[in-house]
Amino acid sequence: MAKISPSILSADFGSLKEEILKLEKGGADYIHLDVMDGLYVPNITFGPPVISKLRSITDVPFDVHLMIDRPERYIDDFVKAGADIITVHPEATVHLHRTIEAIKSHGVKAGVALNPATPLGSIEYVLDDIDLVLIMTVNPGFGGQKFIPAMKRKIRNMRDIVDSRELDILIEADGGIKLDNAKEIIDCGLDIVVVGSGIFEAEDVVERTRMFKNL
Repeated sequence: MAKISPSILSADFGSLKEEILKLEKGGADYIHLDVMDGLYVPNITFGPPVISKLRSITDVPFDVHLMIDRPERYIDDFVKAGADIITVHPEATVHLHRTIEAIKSHGVKAGVALNPATPLGSIEYVLDDIDLVLIMTVNPGFGGQKFIPAMKRKIRNMRDIVDSRELDILIEADGGIKLDNAKEIIDCGLDIVVVGSGIFEAEDVVERTRMFKNL
């Protein structure tokens, strides 16, 4: 059964404590934190100080997605802030393997995120070292985008690789996932589904989170 990782990118940033508590009440398995620097992606969100404050609110594991240039510079900061999973993009770091090792040296799970145009083969040589692959099903940078249909095949291909090699890797997808398409996307082989506006656009965030879990 897939787990749910709501993305607070679509939450009310003026009421983050209340939003986090709603997700917790709804049974969220993770909380997805999209960190953007305005360089790797054309948007700016938040950094370790905000995550540290949120960590004091909840014990739900933090699924931290670093859409930032040279993330290796800030691994220590995000670990101290309370990250349980740290995911980076291959294009954003010069030495991907070294960055993965730096994350795992803190006892934190390491993930790699693949943009829609980034092939699965780009992580061939780190598959034995990572805990998670995040398939971006929209181009990163902004919430509320439409799911790219071709990404279903990419998820299935990743599932085949993980299963055939008996790898201990979680497969996650993020972008454009709503109630009306979530089931078919999950069935492609996901372990974790990231949902942003599909949860926070609802009048009742608690109930919408539960609805996604029931899928």
